[in-house]
Amino acid sequence: MSVPLPQTLALDFDGVLCNGLQEYFLTTWRAYGRIWLTSSPEPPSGLAERFYCLRPVIETGWEMPVLLRAILKGYSESQVLADWASIRDRIVVEEDLERKSLSQQVDGVRDHWIATDLNHWLALHQFYPGVIPQLQQLSQATELIIISTKESRFIYTLLTDAGVHFSRDRIYGKDCRRPKYETLRLLVPQVASPIWFLEDRIAALEQVKQQSDLSGIELFLGTWGYNTARDRKHAQTDQRIHALDLDQFCQSLSTWIT
Repeated sequence: MSVPLPQTLALDFDGVLCNGLQEYFLTTWRAYGRIWLTSSPEPPSGLAERFYCLRPVIETGWEMPVLLRAILKGYSESQVLADWASIRDRIVVEEDLERKSLSQQVDGVRDHWIATDLNHWLALHQFYPGVIPQLQQLSQATELIIISTKESRFIYTLLTDAGVHFSRDRIYGKDCRRPKYETLRLLVPQVASPIWFLEDRIAALEQVKQQSDLSGIELFLGTWGYNTARDRKHAQTDQRIHALDLDQFCQSLSTWIT
């Protein structure tokens, strides 16, 4: 049985549309230096690469300095991948940290960077190959919405610079202060169905699956994003979640579900 094509397509931003790993790391390192004294303004050799490998465990920005702290305290890649939530919470308690303060430090670094050197900040982001023309094409056939844990203002700046004109009221960022499934729930009566949702974090898709009233939304895992081999294997065997690669994303919507 064929699946009706979407009238509304909800998209994550980081790891689906945009590869911001360089910016993530450098912003995090600058924020780290505000929270913990460092002996050098330059990060240790190899730290960026370790951070990139572990980026899939991050759900929201305040966790990023804590991830660097975990790496520098000696936690291994396997430990972080297997038990990030416990490690994160342990560091927060042991070092008397506050999530709100950590978030303000990260966003403060970004705001200052954008205000003082916008071109450099923009240059650290790369939209994945084919994504921009595909967004322009998709916008002719369906309503596009972005649901992200990145601040809406940062998303709007990046899209505008790339030549994609998104209405601000169709970007639901971290400033909405609610889980992605709640944003989807609020959108259901407001937008045309069917709704498809593309995300690169398996945990976010699993949360949507748990909501019985959202059972009509088709779910997709962007396999090119910030996820692990275990996540991708999960999606390939899950009856509700469709694994989608970048080549498929850049093709007609009719090819997304095989």
